[in-house]
Amino acid sequence: MKISPPDALVSAIAPAVADFLKAPKMLIGRDQVAAAKGATYPVYNPATGLELAQVPAGTAEDVDLAVRAAQAAFTGPWSQMLPVTRQNLMLKLAQLIEDNGEELAQLETLNNGKSIMLSRLVEVQSSAEYIRYMAGWATKIQGSTLDVSIAIPPGMQYQAYTRKEAVGVVAAITPWNFPLNMAVWKIAPALAAGCTVVLKPAEETPLTSMRLAQLCLEAGFPEGVVNVITGMGEDAGAPLVAHPGIAKITFTGSTETGKLIGVQAMKDMKRVTLELGGKAPMVMFDDMDLDLLGAAAGIGAFFNSGQTCCAGTRIYAQKGIYEKALEVIANVTRSLPIGPGLNPGNQINPVVSARHQAHVKACIARGIEQGAKPVIGGSAPEAGFYVAPELFTDVRQDMGLMQEEIFGPVVTMTPFDDPEDAIRMANDTRYGLGASIWTSDLNKMMRYVPRIQAGTVWVNSHNIPDQNMPFGGVKQSGIGREHGAGALDNYLETKSVCIAYR
Repeated sequence: MKISPPDALVSAIAPAVADFLKAPKMLIGRDQVAAAKGATYPVYNPATGLELAQVPAGTAEDVDLAVRAAQAAFTGPWSQMLPVTRQNLMLKLAQLIEDNGEELAQLETLNNGKSIMLSRLVEVQSSAEYIRYMAGWATKIQGSTLDVSIAIPPGMQYQAYTRKEAVGVVAAITPWNFPLNMAVWKIAPALAAGCTVVLKPAEETPLTSMRLAQLCLEAGFPEGVVNVITGMGEDAGAPLVAHPGIAKITFTGSTETGKLIGVQAMKDMKRVTLELGGKAPMVMFDDMDLDLLGAAAGIGAFFNSGQTCCAGTRIYAQKGIYEKALEVIANVTRSLPIGPGLNPGNQINPVVSARHQAHVKACIARGIEQGAKPVIGGSAPEAGFYVAPELFTDVRQDMGLMQEEIFGPVVTMTPFDDPEDAIRMANDTRYGLGASIWTSDLNKMMRYVPRIQAGTVWVNSHNIPDQNMPFGGVKQSGIGREHGAGALDNYLETKSVCIAYR
């Protein structure tokens, strides 16, 4: 079912979506299966709070079967496949994502709650483009020749070179905020490198990953190359990370869970990349283009209802523009329509779950108790998992509103006079994933960008990724980078070869 225009209202769920929701299954090898123990658990529609589907509750037994299937595929047909054949299979998968784009977009919005516009543009279209980008790297993996200075034994000469080889079976664990897109961020470079994958999506939002696995088989990938296990983190995720057949772990999620995964990976010396939490600052100097304030709030702060790891939730505005910036951003916040994601006109949608809704509301209440001043005080629908967007002033650096990742539509604004104070406050968290500087002065850009502690620093924009731009964090925001040519290195080992001859 071809994808609809981004701003098209969904008046009725597609029949393919309704059919899929009846009995979604895991994929192990070539088989769509229930959990070995037969257990299921519910996933919900955040817009209504009602059960959407029952999915398999996988456990260590299912994980073992999936890893064995991935190992068999890695040592079997997948490792013998020409790079151009891998590339063409990935291109076929990208086309199938587009061909089934409306089904995937509706599944995503129903399961995650986000705007159907974002589901179409980001989850579907951007995912297809990302796979095409990574497919091109499958035929461009290369080593190098090396001049060596080995002098023994006399009369012997040497030729040395390096090979890049797929690391093996990859455990990919993805978050709930961009379920399909994050699955593709993990799977695409792994497949281009020649690895096989066991994907464990977030327990709240597994549906599009399960459908993606079906499309992998339809595209012609050998059985076992892509496997999907669903279930709770402790029941399925932890056994996957600890499984001896896993060579590489890639995880996107909370810093707390990432630390646990990192410890387990080091116990087994498994390769690991971690893209973790964020608390991104936006530093606005008084010479910035004030016409950009609307985009700063809408895209930088409230994109995906604030459920974005790089969301600019801490705004520092220089005193010369503070009052004007506060007025504009407050008006933008008040104007954001709130409601179900199936109506693309709604720009604030429900958060993902009742549990997360309670977390965000608790963060707001705690901020008020600590003395922060709420500017908006809006309301949200009672049915479903909604949180009204809020903007805070009078916020101290030591408050939870400044230090902890809320992951919802909650933003703070703080004035500054001295730029040195702004940079100090911007860096004053344990996180370092994204940040932005807003100025028309080239000297300020060049002076302050190197001093911001973040994996990505935008200038006069925020929260804008690109498939060719490395993405990852510093400090407790993670280890390693995704995207770009370097993303493949996460899934490759370097082997040195030394040949002696007379």
